[in-house]
This record gives sequence, structure tokens and C-alpha cells, in this order.
Amino acid sequence: MQLDPVTGWCAGVQHCPSPNFNARPSGEVSLLVIHNISLPPGQFGTGKVQQLFQNCLPGDEHPYFADIVHLRVSAHFLIERDGGVTQFVGCGERAWHAGVSRFDGREGCNDFSLGIELEGTDEQPFTDAQYSSLVALTRQLLQAYPELSVQRICGHSDIAPGRKTDPGPYFDWARMRAALSERGER
Repeated sequence: MQLDPVTGWCAGVQHCPSPNFNARPSGEVSLLVIHNISLPPGQFGTGKVQQLFQNCLPGDEHPYFADIVHLRVSAHFLIERDGGVTQFVGCGERAWHAGVSRFDGREGCNDFSLGIELEGTDEQPFTDAQYSSLVALTRQLLQAYPELSVQRICGHSDIAPGRKTDPGPYFDWARMRAALSERGER
């Protein structure tokens, strides 16, 4: 995978453009937010996350979908259980992933962050393939966006405490940070 910092799109990953984005107010990218998602909850490889982010989730297909079909949400990237990466929004644009949020005293994290969804739940570990893809993608992002650093990578739970719990207790922060530090990421 190779990120083009001019377009904000990665070559070598699947592209599934979402209509749920808008312009960043200042163009700043200085925070990376890690999430988890599965649709229906606890089920993987269904393609329903992609449908949610494209506003075409069938609300009558599962009881859980009826409660979320109205949402207009997205993330920049999704990393599936097999390590496959899908990009929904260019990195220069504001994806709608953080909601009501605050980081380092600043409200509205969507304005200055990138969002990566890991296919998963709070109740089980993520796969080796997901960590491998996450580290590779994060390295690309750190290289392209100088205001982003390892210290400015957090979970959704960190920016929306009490409202969000992802990526959850099974996300191995030490593993990710150790893998990034192997090559001296800032």
C-alpha cells in the first residue's frame, strides 16, 4: 500500500468512497483515532460496514440495523480480520467517525483526525493480519502528515470517554507502539 499525500488516497487498497465526509476547516491532520466495528455486532466479513458507510445498509435485514440505518457516518479506513484495507474517505477530507469528542483540550476531533476502523469487538482480540496492516498504514500516515506522531494516536474511548469504549480492552497498544518504534517512528 502506498499513500499519495497529494490526493490522500492509498494505492494498493480497496476504495469504497463514502458520501459521508466534508472539507476539513484548516486542512490539519494531527490525530489518529482507532475504532472497532462489526455489523451485525460480533459478525465479521459481512460487507455491512461498507454498506453503512455508503448509506445503503438494509434496515430490515437485522434488528440492530433498524437502529443505525439513519446514521451518516464514515471512517477513512477499515481493516478487516484478514488484514484487507478499504479506504472510504481521502485523508485530506473530514470523515465522520469521532462524533462528539475532545483531544488535548480541543473539541470536534473529526476536524483534525484520521479514523481507522478495525473489524472487531470489545470482547475479543484482533488478528495478526490486522496489526500488520495497521502498522503498515500508520507508518504511511506518519510519513505523510508531519503533525501526526505516535503520541497522537488514541482510541475512540480516549476522545469520547463514557460514550465510546472502542477499540476495547483487547486492543494491544503496546504491540502497536513497539512495532512502530522498531523503525524509529516519531
